[in-house]
This record gives sequence, structure tokens and C-alpha cells, in this order.
Amino acid sequence: MNKISSPNSSTLSRRDFVRTTALAAGAVALSGPFIRTASAGEPGANSKVRAGLIGCGGMGSGDLECFFLNPEVDCAVIADIDDSHLANGAKLCEKHSRPKPDLVRDFRRVLDRKDVDLVIIATPDHWHALPTVMACQAGKDVYVEKPLATTVDEGRAMLTAAQKHNRIVQMGSQWKSCTHIIEAAEFVKSGKLGPVSMVRAWAWLDWQPQLEALPDGLPPAGVDYDFWLGPAPKRPFNPNRFHYNFRWFWDYAGGLMTDWGVHLINMALMGMPPVPPKTVCSSGGTFVQRDSRETPDSQIALYEFPDFILEWEHKSGVGVGLNNRSWGVSWSGTEGTILLNDAGWELVIEKRKANLEPEKHKSSGDPRPAHVRNFLDCVVSRKPPVLNLELAHHVSTVAHLGNIAFRSGSKLVWDAEKERITNDSRADKLLGVKYRKPWKLPYAKRA
Repeated sequence: MNKISSPNSSTLSRRDFVRTTALAAGAVALSGPFIRTASAGEPGANSKVRAGLIGCGGMGSGDLECFFLNPEVDCAVIADIDDSHLANGAKLCEKHSRPKPDLVRDFRRVLDRKDVDLVIIATPDHWHALPTVMACQAGKDVYVEKPLATTVDEGRAMLTAAQKHNRIVQMGSQWKSCTHIIEAAEFVKSGKLGPVSMVRAWAWLDWQPQLEALPDGLPPAGVDYDFWLGPAPKRPFNPNRFHYNFRWFWDYAGGLMTDWGVHLINMALMGMPPVPPKTVCSSGGTFVQRDSRETPDSQIALYEFPDFILEWEHKSGVGVGLNNRSWGVSWSGTEGTILLNDAGWELVIEKRKANLEPEKHKSSGDPRPAHVRNFLDCVVSRKPPVLNLELAHHVSTVAHLGNIAFRSGSKLVWDAEKERITNDSRADKLLGVKYRKPWKLPYAKRA
């Protein structure tokens, strides 16, 4: 295994790399090789795409395998705070007959390199914003996992950085590239359902882990726990808060609302006008898995948009959800309802109507390869990806507002233009960024 280099400090000293020439205008690779215009320190035409992976746990490994479906992609360097993840990443490159990557603990060593063209960020949520912003500053394009971050202000900072530095940033909510979901959403937007006043998205999941109380202790060997915490508050190590389980604690994530909710809210809004909600309310609690998690295992959020209502709900510990689907989306109009999940979509018509016939459509398969391919093509063409960062920020914001409504116990009034909650100052503070020193997020409005 390649030698692992460790972080040399927790400061934010960095170098900004400015590219000296633009990528080839209009060079679009629909399925072929990645083609670039040569410039100082960059590869020539028809050369490999050199990725840097930040975060090589379960999600990062899966993303890297998906990128390796494109033969032009190599992985030059992998960063992770866990030596076992780094070792697995090196084995993954070997499995796919790729050159050995360099292995580092500090993600900044990825961004320092001029031989890295794009960055894949698959860290815990609290580590999404800062590497993305710094990657944009360093002239790298970014594929970052959902949700964008843990707060609305972090998402805005990421969007500002991408726009300021002219970077392509794609959020890894792959369902945006799913053919049968696109078709269902287009049916809704066609008006054939009539006015759609109620949209639902739900996730009832019976495979969530039970987090029985465990004592604090020492982190595993080969783990830089302080660097894993990064900008999050300083806390003793506890296995219930680490790796996969980070998503159930407010310091690092937003529970099922941001883990699954961002995916499904994204699907739901694909069929609706691109407008922000006016008000949000939410209720829930830990009613099923009464353990050490902080985020609710049962939650309902209700969003009032100008012309429709969106309802989100999730429940852990059970798997028979609405309409006999563990998870899904529905759009209900005056002519009928579309029911959608990974198995396909179905049109159920209103009994008193005769304008439509029932329809059933099968799944179009795994959308992840198409989502990654779209990102790679956009890196060449410089066109916005299918899930552009402005839309990704919008979708993530909707999910964050649901959690803020739950945590504050308020019905929130949302000013989308100013990105402020106008009726609850305590809730409004949850939009902001509060990083542990010395970490700071560039472009953050309320740091």
C-alpha cells in the first residue's frame, strides 16, 4: 500500500490554483473519451481524467466504482481519516486495473495537486461544504454527495464558490438522471393530471440500525478522530456517532430528512414549478427506535408552496409504507394520481373522470452511471449538469427547513430571496454556520 501522509495542521492555509486556459469550447463527450485543451500543468487531448476522492467509506467506494465505469477515469489520490478506508480504496483501484493512488489523510493535499482534474466528495455531511468551496477555489470541478451540507448557509457558500470560480458542481442525487422518474415528472408537468394540489414523498425503512447506548472511549487505531470532527463541535469519541451512524446526530447531519428526504423531495419537485415554499411546519419524535440517536425516527413535514402542498414523512422500524410502497412519491391532480418509486410508476385515474387511461411503467434501472456520465460530459462542455448546484441548493434547503421546523417547534415563514426565516429568530439561527476553530468557511454569510 502506498505511504499515507497525515495532516500537518488544522489551519486553513492553502494555495489557489488558477487555470491558464479554458476547456475546449463545445467539446461534448456523450459517451466517448474525455477531451481537453492542453494548458500548463494539465493533460493533453484524449488523456485520462484524474480524480481525487475525498472520503472512501461505503458511499465513496460506490461512487469511485461508478466513475470507473468510464474508462478514461483514473484516481490519482484518495483522502480519508481512516487507514482502513484508504487501504480499501487502493484495493478498489487495483480491482479495476487502475494505477495505484496516493493515500493521504488531509483532503487539502488532494486540492494542492495540479494533476487532479476533479474531486469526488463522499464524506459525512458536515465535511461537504468546506472541501467543495476549497476545491472550487483550487480550480477543481466537484461531484459531491447529497445533501449539499448541514445548513442552508453552507449550501449558499458552495453555490457562491462554484459561480465565482466557474466550476462544474454536481450533487450526487442520482435519481435526477433516472429515465422513468423523468418520464413521470414530465407527465405531471404536461398538465394531463390536471391541477396538482397535493404532492407526497415518504420513506418507511425497516433496516435502520438500533443504537444501544455505548460508553465513550478511544477511537479505533488508524483513525484521526479530531480531523474527522473537523468543524463540528469537540466531543469524546463514541462509536454510535461515527462513520455510518453520523447521520443520526445534529452535529454532522439531519437524519432521514436529509439522508433520504433530499432524494425524494428532489423527485417530487421534478414535476412541479421551481418555486420556494412559503411556510413549513413539522412534528415527530423518536417513537420506535428509542435509543441514543438525536434525529427523529418518525417525522412529518408539511410545506406550503404557492399552488400546492408537499408532504414529507419518514418512519424507521417498519417497511410497509404508503400505497404499499416502502418509499415513493405521489402527485395527485384532478384527473388522477401518479405513484412512483424505484420499481417504476403507475397512473391511477379518478373514477369520475374518463379523460385518461390507467398506465404502468417499469423501472429504467440504476441511474447512477448516467448521473456520473452527465457530470463528466459537463466538465468538458462547461454546461450545467442535470442537477445543477442552484437546484441542488434549493432541494437541500427544503429538507433543512423541515428539520428546522421540527427542532424549533414553529411554523416557519420563509423569505427565499433573503434566505431568512422571518417569524422565529431562534429558528433563523439554525440556517447559519458555526465552525469549530480554526476552521472557517469562505463565502459564508453568517459564520
